[in-house]
Amino acid sequence: MTYSLVARDPESGELGVAVQSCAFRTGAVCAWAEPGVGAVATQSFTEQRYGPEGLTRMRAGAPASEALAGLLAEDELREVRQVAYVDATGRIAGHTGADCIPHAGDVRGPAYGAQGNMLRSPEVVAALAEGYAAATGPLVERLLAGLDAAEAAGGDFRGRQAAGLVVVSADADELPYRRLVDVRVDDHPEPLAELRRLARLNAGYARRNQIAAGADAAEEVEAARAAGLAEHDVVLAAVFAHARNGDLERAAALVADAVAAEPLWEPAFARYETLGLLPPGVVAT
Repeated sequence: MTYSLVARDPESGELGVAVQSCAFRTGAVCAWAEPGVGAVATQSFTEQRYGPEGLTRMRAGAPASEALAGLLAEDELREVRQVAYVDATGRIAGHTGADCIPHAGDVRGPAYGAQGNMLRSPEVVAALAEGYAAATGPLVERLLAGLDAAEAAGGDFRGRQAAGLVVVSADADELPYRRLVDVRVDDHPEPLAELRRLARLNAGYARRNQIAAGADAAEEVEAARAAGLAEHDVVLAAVFAHARNGDLERAAALVADAVAAEPLWEPAFARYETLGLLPPGVVAT
């Protein structure tokens, strides 16, 4: 009861899955991924087992097609299921059961799979695939572009309610629960717009948390605001940038202003120093 994409980025090796549906909490139950292993979309009378079990089999070395085939063979309701896998090498496997509610179908391309059911028309899956394939930029942006194209082509015939986006790294040595992007919209009148906003926020926080020496404080503040970060997080971006560039005086002045406005910030900033997130001397003692 949804439409989704699974994909592997050919340049970064990142793996991702994106989904939208007129079904509550779609992102929570349909989208699965593990670093350096694969990504899964499981939908249509959703059986969540295809997510973690499929990843377990791919982690053990099974290609996407073998992992999916094994689970389908064990599922008596496979003809109402719709599932797609991409593994760490970009191999795609997909299944659209004969009893999925129309319109239903799937399209597979180089290192991506597009699928959907309960769609306004057969053109929705084609638009989903074409939107992804034609897009440029990071995997996150391409996945979002595919969802937008599918919605523009008619989407789920019931309307829209929920969406999800998960992207993981290509590094199989990464902890299995680490995700570069993990955002979802459980209930919203415009889930794709909200999903894009959350993805932008996620990128903004990731950038703020990775500020290193040499970063321009003004640029970091502008980027944080553009991403939609709260004002205290924008200030923190400036503090990090100044401090990591060795300008402790400017960093300390921003900290002092924040503490003057809210004294409870003082122990928070002190803890940042203790943990090495800020150099000694930024927080007044």
